[in-house]
Amino acid sequence: MKNILSVNNICKSIGKKQILKNVSFNIEEGEILGFIGPNGAGKTTTIKLILGLQSIDSGTVKINGYDIQHDFEKAIARVGGIVESPDLYMYLTGRQNLMLIKRMYKDIKDEDMDNIIELIGLKNRIDDKVSKYSLGMRQRLGIGAALISNPNVLILDEPTNGLDPEGIKDIRDLIKKLAKERHIGVLISSHNLSELESMITDACIIKDGTIITTQSVTNLKQKSNTSYLIELNKTTGIKKLLLDGDSIMDDTHIRVYRDKKDIPELLENLIGNKFKIYEVQLEKLSLEDAFLEKTGGNIID
Repeated sequence: MKNILSVNNICKSIGKKQILKNVSFNIEEGEILGFIGPNGAGKTTTIKLILGLQSIDSGTVKINGYDIQHDFEKAIARVGGIVESPDLYMYLTGRQNLMLIKRMYKDIKDEDMDNIIELIGLKNRIDDKVSKYSLGMRQRLGIGAALISNPNVLILDEPTNGLDPEGIKDIRDLIKKLAKERHIGVLISSHNLSELESMITDACIIKDGTIITTQSVTNLKQKSNTSYLIELNKTTGIKKLLLDGDSIMDDTHIRVYRDKKDIPELLENLIGNKFKIYEVQLEKLSLEDAFLEKTGGNIID
């Protein structure tokens, strides 16, 4: 896969306070990287540095091989972004908003615009005034505007903030479609970890301006000790069959720590001792659990 965004050891201070400390991560084509951390961790500052909206004290940001500080126009040429909420003219139609942005670029065909309108799912409402749009529709229009430059890097800061469940699903599906079909690398910052979990391929956790970890969601959610939750008809008299570290959760559930290969023998032993087994479930961390574990209990407000 092609590396299209490289953030290398960027630092940023405001006054005497250091906001970012050697922040580094990469994004490849088709990757959706969730950028998560507590309030004040440095997420929005990082995004502004990537987009050239603030100056970098030290370190580098390269987009498609171009340095954002020394080759700004070439670096930013294939970047689309929404920081906070999209800037839209409410008294104009969705199409008119997009046409205003189209005029800023060369060689954008009407066919390209039609494809974008189809992609963001606003074909039937594109000629309505934006003031009549729901918040989710405005957000989709904002993403459509960001796509006019034909970007291969998309940067979204809180794209689902304030949306209802249907709006969140629409944005989630659109982002996944852009990554898969257009091979766009997406950096997405959000407080909604449950929504990010079903959207992102990788996660970058930042705390106090320092990157704690960057890894695939699958690896991040992997527990250090493999545990299984087993539902039975009863737990009375089961303690003699458990190992140190195993636990009785309630009248019908136990938690055991075993390798996968040892589970069949355990189940045979339970059945042989007259226990009925209703369910065996491998326990995994949620993205929120993994986040709390990595940050030492910091919540996202």
